[in-house]
Amino acid sequence: MNNSNTPPVPTATKGQLLKDVALYSGARLLLVLVIGAVIVGVGLLVDVEIPILVAAVFAVLISLPLSLVLFKSLRIRVNESIAGVDEGRRAARADLQAKLRGEDGE
Repeated sequence: MNNSNTPPVPTATKGQLLKDVALYSGARLLLVLVIGAVIVGVGLLVDVEIPILVAAVFAVLISLPLSLVLFKSLRIRVNESIAGVDEGRRAARADLQAKLRGEDGE
């Protein structure tokens, strides 16, 4: 167990988790924008006016499964960061519970 003076060190920090989630979310939003632009662009090429809302809905529906395949490594990094932060939180809670029970952990 840890020394009573040093808190447990998480394997991933909340800052790293925030960065990973922001990167993954940004990549998914960018994919939606690109697919929406392609839908509207193809509509313009064939002289069919496609409403932006319709293009956006189809872009979201198409990008959902596509992002799972294209951004698999980012998704895995987010999951690992979540697990690391959760592990650090659990260890800190267990350490606090031990201190409250009067155990030194030595």
